[in-house]
Amino acid sequence: MNHFERKRVSRRDFLKSAAVGAGAGLVGLDGLRAAALQPGGPRKKIPVGVQLYSVRQAASKDLPAVLEAIGKMGYKGVEFAGYYGWDSKPKELRRLLDGNGLKCCGTHTDLETVTGDNLKATAELHSILGNSFLIVPSLEAKDAQGWLDLAKRFNEIAAKAKTLGMRVGYHAHAGDFRKLGDTTSWEIFFDNTSPDVIMQNDIGNCMIGGGDPVAILKKYPGRSASVHLKEFGGPEAAVIGQGIVPWTEVFKVCETTGGTAWYVVEHEVGDDPMGSIRGCLEGLRKMGRGLA
Repeated sequence: MNHFERKRVSRRDFLKSAAVGAGAGLVGLDGLRAAALQPGGPRKKIPVGVQLYSVRQAASKDLPAVLEAIGKMGYKGVEFAGYYGWDSKPKELRRLLDGNGLKCCGTHTDLETVTGDNLKATAELHSILGNSFLIVPSLEAKDAQGWLDLAKRFNEIAAKAKTLGMRVGYHAHAGDFRKLGDTTSWEIFFDNTSPDVIMQNDIGNCMIGGGDPVAILKKYPGRSASVHLKEFGGPEAAVIGQGIVPWTEVFKVCETTGGTAWYVVEHEVGDDPMGSIRGCLEGLRKMGRGLA
C-alpha cells in the first residue's frame, strides 16, 4: 500500500469515526491592483470554502473556535468531513455557521450514507445546514467493469437525491488518474454518469496521479460544480501559489465552462494546519480570487 493509498484509507476511517464522535488574510490596494492585472482575471466570482479535514485535529477539539477563525480569515464556506458530534444538533451547527458568515458548501460522506434509506436522513441533515452537495470521497473497484457498475449505481442515487433537492458527487484521488487499460477509472466513471453527478476534481491529487487537471476540466463542461484547490510541487507543505499548478488555466475553465459554484481549499500536510489554510487563501487573493 503506497502513501496515497494509505491516505485514502485514512480519510475513509476518519469519516466513519468523526461522524459519530462527539486580519492576516487582508490584501492591500497594491495587491488588489496586481491581481487585476493577472492574465485570465476573474470571469465570474466563485466563493472560496475550505475542507475541514485540513484542520481536523483542531476541529475535533473545538469546532466552534475553528469555524470562528475560518470566518475571520475570510473564507465563505466550509466542507465537512465528519461533524464531531454536531450532526446530532444540526440547527445549532447551522447557527454556528451563520454566526461566522459561513455557508456549508458540501460534505464528504461515505457511500453508505447516500444509499438506500440513509439518503433521506443525510438529505434532511444537509437541508438544515443549507447544503446540497453530497460528495463521496473515495471509491474502489477491481477493474473497468467495476467502475461501470459504480457509475450505474451513482446514476440511480443521483436520481433519488435530485427529488430531495440534493446532488451527489465523487472526489478525486491520485489513483483515479492512473491508466486502467487505455483510459483511467476517472474517465470511465464520468463518461458513464449523468450530468447530475458532480465531478469534484482535486487539482493537486490529479497531478500527483499524472493527470492533466485542465484537460479533465475541459473534457467535462458543466460537471465541476465543486473543485478542490490543492497545490502540487514547490517546497514541502506548499500552499497555493508556491508550486507548479497552472492556476490561471484552472481558473479560466472553472469560471467559464466548468459550471463551478465553489472553490474548496484542501491542505492536508504540515505542522501548522490553520496557518496553511490561511496561506492558501492569501495565495488565492494574490491571484485575484477569494477577495470578497
